[in-house]
Amino acid sequence: MKRARTTRAAAILLGPFFVLFTVCMVVPIGYAVWLSLFTEKQSGLGFGGSETVFSGLDNYAAALGDRAFREGFGVLLGYCLFYIPLLLAGALALALLLDSTLARARRFFQLALFLPHAVPGIIAALIWVYLYTPQLSPVVSAMESGGIGFDFFSPDGALPSIVNIALWEWLGYNMVIFYAALQAIDRSVLEAATVDGAGAWRTALSIKVPLIRSSLVMVALFTVIGSLQLFTEPLILNKGTGSAVSSTWTPNMYAYTAAFERNDYGLAAAASILLALTAALLSFVVTRFTGRKGKKA
Repeated sequence: MKRARTTRAAAILLGPFFVLFTVCMVVPIGYAVWLSLFTEKQSGLGFGGSETVFSGLDNYAAALGDRAFREGFGVLLGYCLFYIPLLLAGALALALLLDSTLARARRFFQLALFLPHAVPGIIAALIWVYLYTPQLSPVVSAMESGGIGFDFFSPDGALPSIVNIALWEWLGYNMVIFYAALQAIDRSVLEAATVDGAGAWRTALSIKVPLIRSSLVMVALFTVIGSLQLFTEPLILNKGTGSAVSSTWTPNMYAYTAAFERNDYGLAAAASILLALTAALLSFVVTRFTGRKGKKA
């Protein structure tokens, strides 16, 4: 009787979650998979109506065979190699600095560093587009007056420009996560290290960082998944800035262009599914790799 009541209570409490999960996750993913198996074809040399026909895996083959789609993954690879180490190292360094005994005005700096994350991504991108534009930006003018010339919209400057925007948005957010994990460390452990003669650097690198390893793994995993979904920042740079960022610069932009500019929803769905599978594979690799490192430790 008691077990039945427990099961009923669990079902009532978990029911809303599973309903929302089904409606917001399972159904859209299932619909995207179904949509990716069909394509629209025009009849009568383009003068007749269109009809939806089953195409099997043709949309997946078309996406993988498109050079623009493959190059988008190359861009994501460069973005991840550039952005993720800078984000993790920068957020961790700031958190360790705020957690040190030398830090002053911790509340102020936490708020100041977190505030950029409160700005919506599209607004942040627009702000930085203004700061990147030579005719408008005081930053570019100051750089030019100092003899530093850099085109943020050039083929070589587009990726660093977007990485800078993403760092500005997410550095403070992840710093707060690391700082909260550092604050949860038992202070007696740190006091024991000090008594044993460990300096500030040794304490930070040999004691604090290993103890917040779970937070590092979580942030790394979420950052990898978020990096694969890169869309807003390059989309803003693509619109009317003369940037080297094209409409198919990332896989997400490729799917967006296929759906809303070319009206090829089957191809867009196939590209989205391929991107989701890539994210799932990388998430598995990250968790498996970090899990093995943890066991060795």
